[in-house]
Amino acid sequence: MADRTSSSITIDADRASVMAVIADFPAYPEWAGQVKSAEVLTTDEQGRPANVRFVLDAGVISDTYTLSYHWDDDQQVTWQVVEPGKMIAELAGSYTLNGSTEVTYELAVDLKVPMIGMIKRKAEKVIVDTALKGLKKRVERR
Repeated sequence: MADRTSSSITIDADRASVMAVIADFPAYPEWAGQVKSAEVLTTDEQGRPANVRFVLDAGVISDTYTLSYHWDDDQQVTWQVVEPGKMIAELAGSYTLNGSTEVTYELAVDLKVPMIGMIKRKAEKVIVDTALKGLKKRVERR
């Protein structure tokens, strides 16, 4: 797996509120700029999304793929690709919530197509930073 890109932000809300927004995948196009659609395919025994198909357009990385999600109460959610796309070979990440709702987003992406490492890392950084800022704005508006 590729090196991980990571960033953190503090959100003025409780963990349950943050996780509720994270779990609302159909709403991602409203706040996660590069996500064009997100469809929940299956749920786990608690009713949380387990498999989600995404359509992503992040400039140099545009693809359709499916992720499998694993939830640890309101503390962490992790994911990994279960159906790669045409460009994305591997994708894994997590949101981890700590203390006064500091949210850390980690992401690692491996592509099927050759790409200069610097450009790929920049795309990952844009995805992570845009998602964190959008998540903060979405949660704090509720």
